[in-house]
Amino acid sequence: MSESLKTTLYNHHDQLGAKLVPFAGFLMPLQYSGIIDEHKHVRSKVGLFDVSHMGEFIVSGKNAKKFLQNVTINDINALKPGKAQYSAFCNENGGILDDLLIYDLLDYYMLVVNASNIEKNFNWLQRHLLDDVVLKDISNDIGLLAIQGPMARDILQDFYPNIDSLKYYETLMPDSDDTVVARTGYSGELGFEIYISNDKIIDLWNQLLSASDDIRPVGLGCRDSLRLEMGYCLYGHELNESINPIEAGLSWITKLDTEFIGSESLAHVSIEKKLVPLVLKERAIPRADYKIFDNHNKEIGLITSGAMSPSLQFGIALAYIDLPYAKELNSFNVKIRNNTFSMDKAKLPFYKDGTYLK
Repeated sequence: MSESLKTTLYNHHDQLGAKLVPFAGFLMPLQYSGIIDEHKHVRSKVGLFDVSHMGEFIVSGKNAKKFLQNVTINDINALKPGKAQYSAFCNENGGILDDLLIYDLLDYYMLVVNASNIEKNFNWLQRHLLDDVVLKDISNDIGLLAIQGPMARDILQDFYPNIDSLKYYETLMPDSDDTVVARTGYSGELGFEIYISNDKIIDLWNQLLSASDDIRPVGLGCRDSLRLEMGYCLYGHELNESINPIEAGLSWITKLDTEFIGSESLAHVSIEKKLVPLVLKERAIPRADYKIFDNHNKEIGLITSGAMSPSLQFGIALAYIDLPYAKELNSFNVKIRNNTFSMDKAKLPFYKDGTYLK
């Protein structure tokens, strides 16, 4: 087994007392003060995440837009300079290879992919490369900091004065150091993501933590609980190559009027299951891989992500449930340690007070 990689900030996480765990091939901070404490801090103030394990590709050249339209499921023509777009790669059968963000940075596009899929994605993109397109993997050259929480803008104004004008999914154009500041995130709160070269990330990390008592380092544990409260999908849980974007509730980014790899299959796909948000109000915690049953004890689904919501103080989960049960039923059963509990269908997001649009 190969040794886990480390981000540029690894030693700083270690010195701050983070619990470091293997994640997507990297040793990453799971938590510092505790997942629930950090979760609540992001919801109320601001947290600083090191997410430098994420992958970044640069796509440029005369046919860059044509290439991206062929390999991503959203409409790349709707993406304007200085904006971001959520999208996905699909295989020929319509299965999800990965979900990603695409930034139009005027002279080039930057694709941000999941850490566990960097090599797979890059090789797949290379196989479909067009003439007059340059594809470059810069994942090892830059890091990524996510500043998330209702006070994020206040913290960053001294660093980036123009940040006040950024709307959701907008970016500041790269500066002379090629630093990209984007109003994106995975928490459901007002937040920004900063793509910065590894030789500058340590200074920025230290400066941000020194800027205010309201900003604290937070780990990937609360990143997961924050995204689950919003109902955001996570690759390897809600998304994989056996799931298509229609089943995953991603029809809104699946533009079948454009042609892309997998579009023909998706246009004729038979949907057999659906991703359903569920809540459990009893004293039990739903977890990934717990089975879902109907009232006749027939197995009809599987939880992909589940937890006790730190903000709401009850169990929440995402589960794939067979059609037509997913449409017809409003309550389901889950077995936890040989006990049966009732879970009710919910509407996303579970947590409805997020500040991400403010």
